[in-house]
Amino acid sequence: MAMRGWPLIKLLPEKTNLHFVKYSKAAGVLSVILCVAAIVSCFVPGLNMGIDFRGGASMEVSKPAGQTIELDRVREAVNGLNLGDVQVQGIARRDSNVDDGSTAILRFQVPEGRDQTQVVQQVEGAINQTVGAVNYSGVSVVGSKVSGELFTSGLLALGVAVGLMFLYIWFRFEPQFGFGAVIGLLHDVVLTFGLIVLFRLEFSLNMVAAVLTVIGYSMNDTVVVFDRLRENLRKYKTMPLRDVIDLSLNETLSRTIITGVTAVMVLAALAIFGGEALFGFSIALMFGIIIGTYSSIYVGAPIILLWGVKRGGGASDDVKPVKLGMASRP
Repeated sequence: MAMRGWPLIKLLPEKTNLHFVKYSKAAGVLSVILCVAAIVSCFVPGLNMGIDFRGGASMEVSKPAGQTIELDRVREAVNGLNLGDVQVQGIARRDSNVDDGSTAILRFQVPEGRDQTQVVQQVEGAINQTVGAVNYSGVSVVGSKVSGELFTSGLLALGVAVGLMFLYIWFRFEPQFGFGAVIGLLHDVVLTFGLIVLFRLEFSLNMVAAVLTVIGYSMNDTVVVFDRLRENLRKYKTMPLRDVIDLSLNETLSRTIITGVTAVMVLAALAIFGGEALFGFSIALMFGIIIGTYSSIYVGAPIILLWGVKRGGGASDDVKPVKLGMASRP
């Protein structure tokens, strides 16, 4: 017996005929403006660096075995001191290597010009007032030099990811496809950074992971569109290139919408119920998924239209690339 489909999927039309290429110029201008604004915002006012990239202090907070530390109350107590980014995470006990909820690692920023010892004492006093008597151990301070190295490593990871994606698309398709995919990836990364600056989200290693995930999702969506475009270029050898692009985008539209909406629903639940530690991560990912879908339609594909492609896909195909002027409608 055939399984009945998800009822909400039936709300999507089986076949659409939207003219995406028609609005590609306006979308391109909008993308350029937003990307320039995002790049400028990364310098003025700049990213709101978290502990990972600004430096700070860390300590273990523990109670006797069997007693639970309320992580939310610890975070609330330290947040009341206005020290900036605060991270609290449960860990296993050192003596038993078991995570019974009685031990946590606390990380917080030490404001510039403040005495580190005095700040640590203030944090301990605030926790004792809110949670009760606890034990402190393993107090250490991460300097700005180490944080700067982490920031450089994070940016290097993003650059390597984009470069590897470009090589993958180049070898799988053609250079113009690879160029369009990389421009789309850079577009998504830059705008995600702009969102982080706009909403003053803490930029930490978690946020680097979010941006890397956005790169992966954007590339996945782009590959689906490019695969269908390549198939249609071989199938409709006499159809104008802009019409082939519109056809390919319409044929993959329902899949793109369903995948994107499903992912956004999960991330929305994570943002609501995941607590403060995962809120920025979830928001950045949701935005990245939405903007990644947009870039597949209005960044990657239009670049192929401007560049042109060979029709047919065979090695013996000597048809000249279709340029924008040749593909225009009467």
